[in-house]
Amino acid sequence: MPAESRPAPASPNQNTRRKATRFAVWASRSIFGAAALGAMQFVHAPEVARAPFAQFVGRSVWASGDAFGTSRELKLRFTLPGQTVEFPLTVVDDPRGLRYQWVSVSDTVPVTPPMPLSGATVAAPPRAGFYQLLLLRQAPQDSGVVTTERVSEPTLAVMVPFAEKTAGILNGYRIGTYLAERFGGHEEPQGFLEVQPQDLELNISRHFRLGDFITHDAQADVWPKYVALNPRLLDKLELVVAEVARIRGISPDSISALDVHSGFRTPAHNAQVQRSARDSRHQYGDAADIVIDADGDGRLTRSDSKIIAGAVDSVEESHPDLVGGLGVYTSNRYRTPYVHIDTRGHRSRWRG
Repeated sequence: MPAESRPAPASPNQNTRRKATRFAVWASRSIFGAAALGAMQFVHAPEVARAPFAQFVGRSVWASGDAFGTSRELKLRFTLPGQTVEFPLTVVDDPRGLRYQWVSVSDTVPVTPPMPLSGATVAAPPRAGFYQLLLLRQAPQDSGVVTTERVSEPTLAVMVPFAEKTAGILNGYRIGTYLAERFGGHEEPQGFLEVQPQDLELNISRHFRLGDFITHDAQADVWPKYVALNPRLLDKLELVVAEVARIRGISPDSISALDVHSGFRTPAHNAQVQRSARDSRHQYGDAADIVIDADGDGRLTRSDSKIIAGAVDSVEESHPDLVGGLGVYTSNRYRTPYVHIDTRGHRSRWRG
């Protein structure tokens, strides 16, 4: 393992004026929402095989593109319990009077009281978990009717604070000790995602699910599990997948044999991994070992690793804020060639 979405025909002028009027009405509604909430915009859905804006039909509120990371493919926003977090929205109609609550992704009952939505930031629930935003709108003329609209993406991931880990254990799950706890001068994760069995299939980005990143250790029967995960890693992985797809001239959804060999590793588990760096980036949630059938030949070979490595270099050139490590593992000691990718903050390259 590594070191590291029939009246008479109108004249052309009439058609032009009508289109301009319709656009002005639409634009004024959207701009009003943007001015009222401060961080709103009208954005295209991710590139998908359907009509533009199809996913917004019948809806008046949705998360704007800024909510989905640099790649526009993230499906989680991370925060700690009770903290204020930016959650940019697009509101088609008058946003004044909107309130919000949080609902667990697996439930319909709100877990927080209604709060006024007065800007682009919201307060997170007080407990760790995965939540969706529920918006409440008072019907006009004080009828007392309240309509609700659930924003399904992105999910708000409320982490368990790092400080809740005691003696290397968090709620019965062994994590181990970080170098920062022993010697100081090192970093540590801000917190951990609390993972129950039903959360494993949670989509955390376009191509990845939460279960891809849990530690592969001897605690298979211990629940909940805990995962450190940096959204910058997810952004970089999605950009790499998109770049591989661009090279082949296909849709990113056509990429096959995409797998995470190793995502988060607890320090306790990392210490047991042969040839792993003592301070491996996997422990901080910003590294992953992946395989992709990058050339589409149905096999996982060194050729795939070479293509992936080139995609990583291209992504880092376009997004220097995501610079990090790249390890290419193609030697005979590994059954399947794979590539290590991380976002450590400075460029590092090696072979294994």
